[in-house]
Amino acid sequence: MIRVLIADDEPLIRAGIRMILTSADDIEVVAEAVNGREAVELARRHRVDVALLDIQMPVLDGLTALGELGRHAPGVRVLILTTFGEPDNVLRALRQGGAGFLLKDSAPGELIGAVRAAATGAAYLSPAATRHVVDSLAAGPVATRGEEARRRVAELGEREREVLALLGEGLSNADAGRRIHMSEATVKTYVSRILAKLGCENRVQAALLARDAGLGA
Repeated sequence: MIRVLIADDEPLIRAGIRMILTSADDIEVVAEAVNGREAVELARRHRVDVALLDIQMPVLDGLTALGELGRHAPGVRVLILTTFGEPDNVLRALRQGGAGFLLKDSAPGELIGAVRAAATGAAYLSPAATRHVVDSLAAGPVATRGEEARRRVAELGEREREVLALLGEGLSNADAGRRIHMSEATVKTYVSRILAKLGCENRVQAALLARDAGLGA
């Protein structure tokens, strides 16, 4: 079973997410938190696999809680819950090592799929949200950021750049493999190699780097 924590200060949001997740046979919601501080404490106490954190929470916000979990419960995979109105915060969370992000109005199947992906160590990037956030934001001067990204990507082989571009589109290993006629296991091997060469902590950071370098759709 995938042990999940939901952290959001809105009871209706928590209830809706719980209802969706508990409809899956392999997911168990073991804790709910109303703020980031409580989320960190409960995640450690209940041996949580995946934590869904809202960004805007009292006492301790989701971004700060993400950092705390990274220090005190590094095994917990964090998915950020957001809206299109919070792109700056989302980008910060992804660059800090979050496992991905979801829109609060995501379809039930997408929510379940994201939790399953995070639990296996993969990252989940909602294609629509990824395109909106990554295309519209800058973590620094555009020219400088793009130049640095292209320099790093130039160290990759042609096939590695092709796989990286698909990460930039938010594709899973399976979807990427189908796109370029490669087995899922082979794509996974390429992804591991790409992360090591680029010095990225996870697929999300690699996807952002791909977009900075001008790769992907």
